[in-house]
Formats: sequence, C-alpha cells, structure tokens
Amino acid sequence: MKPADQFLNRKLHKSGKKEVTRFRTIWISDLHLGTSGCQAAKLLEFLRATESETLYLVGDIIDGWQLKRRWYWDQTHNNVVQTVLKKAKKGTNVIFVPGNHDESIRQFIDLDFGGIKVRDELVHTTANGKRMLVLHGDRFDGVIACAKWLAYVGDSLYTVILKFNQVFNNWRARAGLPYWSLSQYLKLKVKNAVSYITQFEDALADEARRKGVDGIICGHIHKPEIRDINGILYCNDGDWVESLSALVEDEQGELKLVTWHDIVYQSQHARDRHELETEADAELEVSVVTG
Repeated sequence: MKPADQFLNRKLHKSGKKEVTRFRTIWISDLHLGTSGCQAAKLLEFLRATESETLYLVGDIIDGWQLKRRWYWDQTHNNVVQTVLKKAKKGTNVIFVPGNHDESIRQFIDLDFGGIKVRDELVHTTANGKRMLVLHGDRFDGVIACAKWLAYVGDSLYTVILKFNQVFNNWRARAGLPYWSLSQYLKLKVKNAVSYITQFEDALADEARRKGVDGIICGHIHKPEIRDINGILYCNDGDWVESLSALVEDEQGELKLVTWHDIVYQSQHARDRHELETEADAELEVSVVTG
C-alpha cells in the first residue's frame, strides 16, 4: 500500500498555492442534494480540489424522495451541480448511474445530457486491467426490493437522526471536540444492521462473480469499504452526508478510499505549513544580511 502522500498526486508551487489533486478515476455517490444533511460545502471543496479523466456519480445524487416531502435547495447545491457540468464541459468523462433516491432519472438510461452519460450499470477497466462492475446497489437491498414502504419509513427515521446529529456536533464543535456520527455508530453496534451490511456486500460480490468481473463498485449503504470477498474486490465509495468519502484510482490502477479531510483539510494545513516555513526562511535571510 502506498503512503498517502505518494498516492495523492498533489504539488505545491513556490508561492504555496496548491495544484489540484489528480486521479485517473473518481467515484462518488449518495450526495443527497436537496436535503439539509448533504455536506454540500465540503463536497464542493472536494470537487474543486480534484481532477480526473472519469468521474462516476454512483446514484442518490439528488434526493427525490426528500424533495417530494419538503423542498430544500440552497445555492451551494446549485454550485455542486454547476461544478460537475463544468467538469464535463472541460473534458472529464462524467457518468451518472442513478440510485433509488433519484430513480426518476432511470427513464433516461443510455442517453447523454450536457456531456453527462446516464447508465444503469457498466464495467470500468482500471489501468492495471481489473474489470470492475459499477452500479448503485439498491436492487440488492432486500428492503428496497421487497418492502419499499419500509425503506421510506427508514429514510424518515434516518433524517431525524441526522438532524439530531447536526445539533449534537454543533455542540461538540463549540467544545473543541471532533465530528462524531451517531448513525454510523448505530450501524456498527446494532447486530441486525451489521448483518444487513454483510448480506448486502456478499450479494454484490456474488453479482460480480456471476458477471465474470474482478470486482464491484457501489454506493447505497453509506459505508465506505474496500475488501476482498472470496476473490472478488468489493468497493463502496461511501457518502457525502456522514463519511465524506470517495473511491479513487491512481494512474497505476490502484484503488483507494479518500475523504474530504485527506484532500482538502490536510492540503490546507500543508499550505499553511509551507507559508510559515517560507516566512521563517525569509526572516532568517534578513537576519543573516543585517547581522
């Protein structure tokens, strides 16, 4: 495994200004634009700080379920959409694979809009030759497939938890404490939730095996993960509600999960450190000359 600073292809100019971080491919999903839970500001920072040959939008980009209940759409959400469209216009290969929350887009499968290709599922070949099936994953969710009404109930409960989480983390921030996700904690601690996640991952791995590919890339369950399941590489790119994560491929074909913290926060600290070192060097030069 490469160290993070080798995997992230970023450079600093002498001025301290950072170039964008470049990847061969980026996968993001479960943005849930149109909800107050979407971390649109951080997503926008991530999109502006990265470039790739191909950008996959792996479902639940716009939350149609929530927009039907209550309209929520601020300027930051507009900026995210505009940034993606701008990337497509400038030559990024943007592929949109709809999910269950933006399932209305599925009527446009195999069409292209504004340089964005809409596809149900497809196979991505990495630079090192791995064939990865890309899909959202909702049709392998037993709740979605067999009891959609229960999925709506669960979505409403999830929204309540996220609102509580926002209030709780505002208090933690004022107290100088780091972000903590209640819903992720519950997913990892509740036995049934752990079993559900495992069954979902196994079902996706079985689908990849049935299709004769090397692995599968999906979203849907908001749990970023890369692991081997009986010879199949299972990758979930996470979400932009809690984990703020993406799956990326470097020029050699290696796949890795990165977060907003990796790309934006650490880069900002690197710039600040560079500026401090530059100022210190300048002060040293002055003291030597005047001394």
